[in-house]
Amino acid sequence: MNPIIIIPTYNEKNNVEKMIKKLFNEVFKNNLINVLIVDSNSPDGTSQTVEELCREYTNLHLLKQTEKKGLASAYIDGFKWALEKGYDVLVQMDCDFQHPPEILPDCIEKTKEYDLIIASRYVGSGKWGEENEHQRSMISELGNNYAKWVLNCRINDMTGGFNIWTKKALELIDLNKIMAKGYLFQIEMKYYAYKNNLKILEYPFVFGKRENGESKINIKIIIEAMTMIWKIRFANRQNINKN
Repeated sequence: MNPIIIIPTYNEKNNVEKMIKKLFNEVFKNNLINVLIVDSNSPDGTSQTVEELCREYTNLHLLKQTEKKGLASAYIDGFKWALEKGYDVLVQMDCDFQHPPEILPDCIEKTKEYDLIIASRYVGSGKWGEENEHQRSMISELGNNYAKWVLNCRINDMTGGFNIWTKKALELIDLNKIMAKGYLFQIEMKYYAYKNNLKILEYPFVFGKRENGESKINIKIIIEAMTMIWKIRFANRQNINKN
């Protein structure tokens, strides 16, 4: 098993150093993990901070985009880079500590049995943390249920961005055919995984509090995603039934 954690960043200078040190010094000791930061040309100096840390951590990598092209672009560029380098377990997570890195070792281990691990707020002990805004959690839950209904998909957490993919799962999906540009990317990817009959496990977790900065999700983004989701349902099925 050769795992890598892929973290997209935009103006995350205040979080990225803490996250990198948390991963290497506490969660995965002895440098037994690789981390790829995909920075979308952050004006706050995020990439410069990562470049400095690359001198300290040999398993830390930086992929710099020339402009901000959206969440989907950052992850797709990261997935392609990692697959070309031979990684076979690819973690996608945020940099703001709302995705607790402590659960990663167990989640990665479970990829021996499953093709996709979804860190889920909506199964078992999974939930939104008490410190999260009630309005935001309510909007997210409504959007999540709407996506499940439109796509007739039994995955409980369609919108979450804390996921662990195997090489097998990603190779079944043509990343060049992904339509979503922003947060709808999470839904589109999971929909294709579900329709391709991959073995999926939803792993409960508590969605934490952002340590620094502000969330990049707002009501406008969610509404746009919920209208565009119909395009995914009725689009050409090039990413379905390949296996």
